Amino acid sequence: MDVTLLRERFRVDLAGLQAACEANYARLLRLLPDMRGGCGARRVALSQGEHLLGVLALEVIESCPYTTTLRVSQEHSLPWLPVPRLEVRVYHDARMAEVVGAENARRLHIRYPYPNAAMHQPDEKTQLNLFLGEWLSHCLSCGHELEPVI
Repeated sequence: MDVTLLRERFRVDLAGLQAACEANYARLLRLLPDMRGGCGARRVALSQGEHLLGVLALEVIESCPYTTTLRVSQEHSLPWLPVPRLEVRVYHDARMAEVVGAENARRLHIRYPYPNAAMHQPDEKTQLNLFLGEWLSHCLSCGHELEPVI
């Protein structure tokens, strides 16, 4: 019997993805309340005592009447950690925020065949949106304003 027939087809949890995007919208609104105005940036620092562990950088890169596109990245990261860079589209009318790009990948698909040439996971878009939610939640609970350097 063909192995591909035995493998269960991957199904997208659309309700779960939408819930993650709605929660991310609420988190981003708390971190960057003026993002809809078009010009906005914020740096949220994460520290352990006097040691700076990293800085969450939020920056508006495009503002339209119903959407805002943000660059979400990590600055001053630990040298052994990969530096996450995400592009997030915020839909104000739907009150949702979804990851639309990560690193060099643009236009993420809802589902990828596996295996594939780029080695994307079948649910890569969902995983990136869940990661964004955990990252923003951590910054909301443990982060602090980055003090300006004089």
